Amino acid sequence: MPDRKYALIIVDMQNDIVLPGAPACVAGAFSTVPRIRRLLDHFRADGFPVFHVVREYRADGSDVEITRLESFLSNRRYVIPGTKGCEIVEELKPLPGEHRIVKQRFSAFMNTELDFMLRRLGTTHLVVCGTQYPNCIRTTIFDAVAYGYHVINITDATSAQSSGIAAANILDIRNIGVKCVTTDEFLATLDRP
Repeated sequence: MPDRKYALIIVDMQNDIVLPGAPACVAGAFSTVPRIRRLLDHFRADGFPVFHVVREYRADGSDVEITRLESFLSNRRYVIPGTKGCEIVEELKPLPGEHRIVKQRFSAFMNTELDFMLRRLGTTHLVVCGTQYPNCIRTTIFDAVAYGYHVINITDATSAQSSGIAAANILDIRNIGVKCVTTDEFLATLDRP
């Protein structure tokens, strides 16, 4: 589809958030890695832009959201820059030429260069996956719509702590006009002549 310029947005697929037993583990995140990898391989093969959006927190908690601060300070701290836990999971490690965006809040757009870079690339359609629905995925998608992008959420490559949480968020996201499809459904649309 030549009139569409896609970019892949992969959110928070970091060791401290994805790996079972990690300090901020999202229950469904690890199981999405193979589907995200399929998307990533397709985007790489077609030369589409890829954005790895990550979270980083200072060890002292001075930049942690107020709603997470108490838990962060009293429990195991996570996504501290320079630690293994802050790194993107091995299967999804960025390649040269892919973009790494550090966000300070839930949305990948808030106080980052993401919108500027997408517009410079002429991007019209964002394909969003990663973790987790009620926080970073949801706010990134809603902000993307507000900025005027067409958004596609890949439902089986996006996670939440439970299937109920995922289903509720998918319903809300669909209700604002965002396409919510599986990996296979999305890739089939790209393969059409």
